[in-house]
Amino acid sequence: MNQLQQMEILEVENTEQSERESFQVTDIESLNWVFRKLAALSAKEREVKQLADVERARINDWENHELIALHSDKNYFESLVSAYHAKQLEENPKAKTISTPYGKSKSRATKEQPKAVDKDKLLQHVKETDMTEFIKEEVKWGDLKKVLHIHEVDGQPVVIDENGTIVEGVEIEPASLSFKVEV
Repeated sequence: MNQLQQMEILEVENTEQSERESFQVTDIESLNWVFRKLAALSAKEREVKQLADVERARINDWENHELIALHSDKNYFESLVSAYHAKQLEENPKAKTISTPYGKSKSRATKEQPKAVDKDKLLQHVKETDMTEFIKEEVKWGDLKKVLHIHEVDGQPVVIDENGTIVEGVEIEPASLSFKVEV
């Protein structure tokens, strides 16, 4: 942020609330005055975000450094618990949970089951074996919207496709005007 922008920020900070409420843009000079203030505020906002990002990065680095050692220690102790519990399960297959005042070790067996690893090959297999009930259909709205048109039928606006057929399940969003201020 340069010195001129700092002066603009000071002027904004020193402006009374009553002055703010009564101020209006009435000509090109007052519009330019507002744009100067907006530019200065945007520059200050960028500085604040940049500083916050730097500090977040430092904190994240510190956190990651601290957690690496903790996770290593936790994994070591959890492996000791798992080894002990596995030995207990060998001796007594019903010992699925071992409980102490400071924690529990729970074992859970899962059956072998299929796992999808290549969705393209899986989809090809489902199509080739005519198992289409397992295929999910969806409209490609972005592509479809490009070929739709709004026409008036019996005094009412309707959406029609490229074949001239009224499209069900589509509403007409009214036109609107919005403003975006860029500095």
